[in-house]
Amino acid sequence: MQQLRVRVTARPVFAAAAPWIFVLLWSTGFIGARFGLPYIEPFTFLLIRFLIAAGLLAAISLALRAPWPRPAQLGHIAVVGLLLHAGYLGGVFFAIDHGMSAGVSSLIVSLQPILTAVIAQLALREPVAGRQWIGLVLGFAGAGMVLAEKMLAPGAAGTGITGATLAAALIALLSTTSGTLYQKRYGGGMPLTTGTCIQYLAAAVVMLAGSFVFEQRAITWAPQLFFAMGWLVFVLSLGAILLLMTLIRVSSAARVSSLFYLVPPATAFEAYLIFGERFGPLALGGLALASLGVALVVAPTTH
Repeated sequence: MQQLRVRVTARPVFAAAAPWIFVLLWSTGFIGARFGLPYIEPFTFLLIRFLIAAGLLAAISLALRAPWPRPAQLGHIAVVGLLLHAGYLGGVFFAIDHGMSAGVSSLIVSLQPILTAVIAQLALREPVAGRQWIGLVLGFAGAGMVLAEKMLAPGAAGTGITGATLAAALIALLSTTSGTLYQKRYGGGMPLTTGTCIQYLAAAVVMLAGSFVFEQRAITWAPQLFFAMGWLVFVLSLGAILLLMTLIRVSSAARVSSLFYLVPPATAFEAYLIFGERFGPLALGGLALASLGVALVVAPTTH
């Protein structure tokens, strides 16, 4: 009886904390990319990351005797893998590696909640309340304030916006938006660990092709690369992605997507702590505004 009471109490606590844990984990992806990309090309980096993550998930699934997806699910799972992993991460890593700042790329990707909310209304018929629309706008404005300070600061480096980097960032934006909606529509019954394993394998095929077509597959095995690879595999590819799949399953697409508004402010704060990048009054105000916007979107709707 005592054990049952603890479980019942823990569920609401986890439900409340899970979105913020996800933001914290997801935001570290840009930091990990900055650590690792000087020593390895982006598609090669992601190929190795996906293969390691898939192998670990397969081992975990076997140990837990987790069910594998039905044949009819495999196509949908592969599509989500191509969008959420190959398209999104491939686009972001390519853009950063070719000169676009992490701030600009995260700002472009942070447009996802508005796209998701609009498409979710049309395709999934998910209701978006007026309060949630206000939250979406506030979230976008807050993220823009954080990144505007970084981009306009005296002595700031160029944004690195070229045709190629802009195209890559837009591919990342469209991929993560489509992947979230597709997972919500077709991936609800996907076994979590085994399904995510298959997603990574599908994404690895694309990264393998990309590494042979666009790269030399040169790697400098520096300690920074080992750290970045380990962090991105265990914290992002396992922890954050499994949490994202869970959030998509139990919440609306618009609510889950709104969390991405907090990623640019959180990343800027982490860059300040780790790399000493400036984080001034405008960014602090943007962080508060984005937090308010997300709170408005994710708060339960009363009837």
